[in-house]
Amino acid sequence: MKTNLNNVPIGKSAFVSELYSNKDVKRRLRDLGLIKNTLIKPLYKSPLNDPTAYLVRGSVIAIRNDDAKKIIVDIKREENK
Repeated sequence: MKTNLNNVPIGKSAFVSELYSNKDVKRRLRDLGLIKNTLIKPLYKSPLNDPTAYLVRGSVIAIRNDDAKKIIVDIKREENK
């Protein structure tokens, strides 16, 4: 099932499918390791629920909710493993 990254529950893993952002944000996300088929896992939300911390390729990164809405992930793919 494909959805936006900000809809993935805390602790549930998914795979990056597509990035829909302007070129600068896309480049920054790619620099952080968010490329197609990368496993990403929401770890926790900040006290005000924005940003959210994610585990990506062994590193913890923070992504704002506005940016997470533009990252399409595949949840079902992880459930089948």
